Amino acid sequence: MWNWDIVWEVMPDILKGLVVTIEAVAGGMTLALILGLLWAVMRRSKVPFISWTAWAFVEFIRSTPLLVQLFFVYYVMTDVVGRSLSPLVTGILVLGVHYSCYTAEVYRAGLDGIAKGQWNAAKALNLNAFQTYRYVILPQAIPPVLPNLGNYLIAMLKEAPLLSVITVMEVLREAQVFGNAHYRYLEPLTIVGVLFILLSLIAGLSVEWVRKRTAAMTS
Repeated sequence: MWNWDIVWEVMPDILKGLVVTIEAVAGGMTLALILGLLWAVMRRSKVPFISWTAWAFVEFIRSTPLLVQLFFVYYVMTDVVGRSLSPLVTGILVLGVHYSCYTAEVYRAGLDGIAKGQWNAAKALNLNAFQTYRYVILPQAIPPVLPNLGNYLIAMLKEAPLLSVITVMEVLREAQVFGNAHYRYLEPLTIVGVLFILLSLIAGLSVEWVRKRTAAMTS
């Protein structure tokens, strides 16, 4: 039987965990977007060492589970380096690096879609590599791939509860702790499910808004 008293009692903990979840996803996605673009540009390098290094790193990360990466960085790297990061910082770092290897492929598809004439035109204007990407290539390559990048934002949001295995007190972990303490799971887990649906909808609508605005600015 649904109990509203339980709802009001658990809400402060749920909201505290929600803030942690949003921090982890925002930080992880920002890192994934920056590193993903870096890997994609490195993959296009004419220097074999750079392109092969980027390819090997991306394939290695994509071929190993996120859960294993979380455990390795949080527990093993601490022993190797001798210093430990906080659980939340570790979670943001691992989420960002893991998803950067997927966003790199999205960026690469966008870059491959640019006509060769655009690259030649930038070269004819004597633009350097940074200017070519900044003013010619990226404004054309990124808008078409924004929906795909947005899909990874939603995927990262749904995998954020995995951070609980390294003791990050995100929203699902807060619900579990409350449930364990009060032997009551219906209300906390239902609220968490509804919150994830709302966050996914907001993320999807935000990406669509950014896509339309970017397309309008570049048209």
